[in-house]
Amino acid sequence: MATDPPPSAVPGDRPAGDAAGAGDEEVVVDRVLTVPNLITLVRLLCIPLFLWLLFGAEARAWAAVLLAFLGATDWVDGYVARHFHQVSSLGKAFDPTVDRLLLIVGVGAIIYDGAVNAPDYGPAGVPLWFGLVVVIREVLLSIWVVGTLAAGAKRMDVTWWGKAGTFCLMVAFPAFLAASDTGLALGVREALELVAWAAGVPGLVFSMVAFVGYFPRGVVALREGRAARASVPAA
Repeated sequence: MATDPPPSAVPGDRPAGDAAGAGDEEVVVDRVLTVPNLITLVRLLCIPLFLWLLFGAEARAWAAVLLAFLGATDWVDGYVARHFHQVSSLGKAFDPTVDRLLLIVGVGAIIYDGAVNAPDYGPAGVPLWFGLVVVIREVLLSIWVVGTLAAGAKRMDVTWWGKAGTFCLMVAFPAFLAASDTGLALGVREALELVAWAAGVPGLVFSMVAFVGYFPRGVVALREGRAARASVPAA
């Protein structure tokens, strides 16, 4: 888990996106069935598995491992798309949407688990205020991006702040979740909670910097998008 957008649908502050990397030439294809899109689909289908591990099997450590894996592999579909020239119009919207869905569902589920089961595993786990700040930020940013796109804004590029923030948060939340598993030794749980805070604090700062920056960037993107459309002669 990773999503600054390519805000084709829902923003994605992501460790690696569909934007072309240094030295790579991005060639966009109008295909649905591509390897990167299949990878993104597999990541999407892992969401129900994560929820089952967390609530059905009550295996918080394994749910944390899966969430961490999904976050760590966020760059794979973007890399495959660029390296093998399979960047697609669908992928530009599908990938960041799945990234945001993973983060929102993952964080929301962890918050709910903590609210319901906190007495069973003690104080370890994600703090409510921390999780709510992340979820509210994602929802507000999604509304802003979708709104500007609907009004004619051009696509905004990924920012370093957003990528760094998502990477840190996708370390923090699995660590918070694993720290709540009473099946782990107390020392391991304490170490995981320390890792969670060490990644979560800078992740939240980076994400909020990116969040604030999206509003003026969105206004500029809207102005440029409308100007570009106005310059196209009518058929």
